[in-house]
Amino acid sequence: MDHEYRDHYPAPLLMISGVIDACLAIGGALIVIIVFSNAVFRGFGPDLSWSLEVSAFLMLWVTFLGAAAASARGVHMRVTEIFAALIPNRAKRGLTLVLNLIVAALMVSLIRFGAHTAIHVWHEKTTVLYWPVGLLYASMPVGIALALMFHLFNTYLDFTGNGPDVQGQISEGEEHGREGLA
Repeated sequence: MDHEYRDHYPAPLLMISGVIDACLAIGGALIVIIVFSNAVFRGFGPDLSWSLEVSAFLMLWVTFLGAAAASARGVHMRVTEIFAALIPNRAKRGLTLVLNLIVAALMVSLIRFGAHTAIHVWHEKTTVLYWPVGLLYASMPVGIALALMFHLFNTYLDFTGNGPDVQGQISEGEEHGREGLA
């Protein structure tokens, strides 16, 4: 059985996660196509001058949307995994909460910094396509904001006992739900 957070998401969050996954698939495919095409064209002489800019934009957006997708699945490494064998189970819950709050605060800081930077450089244009440079920098606050949304909901699921257990076991909330179905 698959034990990921998205199995416990309400429909709107699940839809957002699906849209992110589609964007990642399309963006990744476009990066491969553009870079490969440019390599082929270089072999014959002409260069696709716009390919570097487009692939750089796509790479940054795929990177930060990928962080959101990983957050939705709960597959980022957890610091609690390092300490799992060293601390008692009762302390793990408190440590997890503290670490989740620290991660959330860091994400808020990245969102603020990224948004400030994107706004500050929005008027600048790229050299070939003349796209706003702020669009490049906007990938960080957008991707991290989506990751924060999933992170906070995953934290909620963990502390209400309705999410997957870190060890891959069925959480208490899921176990109670199964008893009601039997």
